Amino acid sequence: MPVIAIVYFSGYGHTARLADAVSEGLRGAPGAEALSLRINPDGNLPDGALEQLGGVDAIIYGTPTYMGGPAWQFKKFAEATARIWLAEGWKDKIAAGFTNSASVNGDKAMTLAYLWTLSQQHGQIWVGTGLLPANTKANGPADVNWSGGSVGVMAISPSDASTEEAPREGDLETGRLLGLRVARIASRLRAG
Repeated sequence: MPVIAIVYFSGYGHTARLADAVSEGLRGAPGAEALSLRINPDGNLPDGALEQLGGVDAIIYGTPTYMGGPAWQFKKFAEATARIWLAEGWKDKIAAGFTNSASVNGDKAMTLAYLWTLSQQHGQIWVGTGLLPANTKANGPADVNWSGGSVGVMAISPSDASTEEAPREGDLETGRLLGLRVARIASRLRAG
């Protein structure tokens, strides 16, 4: 049974809501265990969290996109993994990612590229959404993968939306589907 960690920062609660949806998707796979690790406002994980990550099968990274990249709190976490990188402690673990911003684009692809690069520095195996985009005239924010993310989930939370209003259901379902996909692939590799 794979153990999959979600490591994320959320400044206003919207990205936390997306992390919860990803966790729901993970738990939808038989036998998968979800471990949620939230980075605090000072950029720190709970005590012992880095050690916990050494024992998981997959790590899903999440951060809001601020000014075209990840939040500084997430970057602090990433830099704190340098010793793990040097020891190749996360090599061959599965990785995936998600981000959220107020704008439809908001340069979210840059944040996902950062998360992907972090995973590749660690020698991880990246898993994208595996979803086609909802890109016809009939599609809108309620549809799965409306923002067209392939590398990872790109959610939209308008700047004046509460956490009850955003991310919208289509983005949350996209997060659930990513979690489910990561759990299924982790199970296959574990059985391998």
